[in-house]
Amino acid sequence: MIAQYLQNFFNALQWGSFYSMIALGYCLVYGVLRLINFAHGDIFMVACYIAFFAAGALLLALGSSGGVLVFALTMILTMAATAVVGVTIERVAYRPLREKGVNRLYVVITALMVGFILENGNLALLGASSKRFPTLIPEVGIQLGPIMLTNLKLIVIFAAFVVFGLLQFIVKKTSFGMAMRAISYDKFAIPLMGIPVNRVITFTFVLGSALAAVAGILFGMSYPILSPYMGMNLGWKAFISAVVGGIGDIKGAFLGGFILGFVEIIITVILPSSYKDLFSFVILLIILVLKPTGFFGVARSTKI
Repeated sequence: MIAQYLQNFFNALQWGSFYSMIALGYCLVYGVLRLINFAHGDIFMVACYIAFFAAGALLLALGSSGGVLVFALTMILTMAATAVVGVTIERVAYRPLREKGVNRLYVVITALMVGFILENGNLALLGASSKRFPTLIPEVGIQLGPIMLTNLKLIVIFAAFVVFGLLQFIVKKTSFGMAMRAISYDKFAIPLMGIPVNRVITFTFVLGSALAAVAGILFGMSYPILSPYMGMNLGWKAFISAVVGGIGDIKGAFLGGFILGFVEIIITVILPSSYKDLFSFVILLIILVLKPTGFFGVARSTKI
């Protein structure tokens, strides 16, 4: 019985890691622009496919003996290409609306449409058949007492905490991070201080898209079947995680992913797995009704 609990504990940590890494991307964009980028889940999907093609090309060039080198190069190329996708979306879809000063509702609608474009564009270009992600790091079982783990599961959990630590450092200790927090606090006064707002926003999308790329590669390695709509469900779950933790708070969004991961694993242990998504969205509804700011978020006044 204890072994089963420990096994489920690590399963929850793994799924919570995926949710947290994607939720951090939601949190970054919302923190700076007060925009819920509903296309972020589909950027994660695009990252999975970019990694699929990058890894395939590198394996052809370097051979399967490349191992860690192929994985590292795939990570770098995917993060760079996904960052370009994120910046392009911001330039083409969001910036024109922001410069016109339109109501945020129209920006949210645009974000939803961008997500549908990415999904159906993938479907039109690559077809509906699933792709199998290539093996970059062979999966190895690790026996820890009564429980069986894999090297990939431990890599995912470790990567989530490393990403969180690096993001905290960037936001708290770097000049770009301070500019991001300043824009979040008062976007009207910041240009008067000489801070290039558009450059900071571009950096925010680069950072958020790179996080989606890290999650995409690790997800593809752990669950190697890719489909054009894979980002929809995971994206919504990550959004729930961000809301549960407090969507404007990095630490809250990170912890929210693990909260949702544990809740889902508990549900699958008690009830059939088909109830997992139902309870996830019910949790979102309850949180929005009882504590709209999430567990760690705080209410913010609007400056006029």
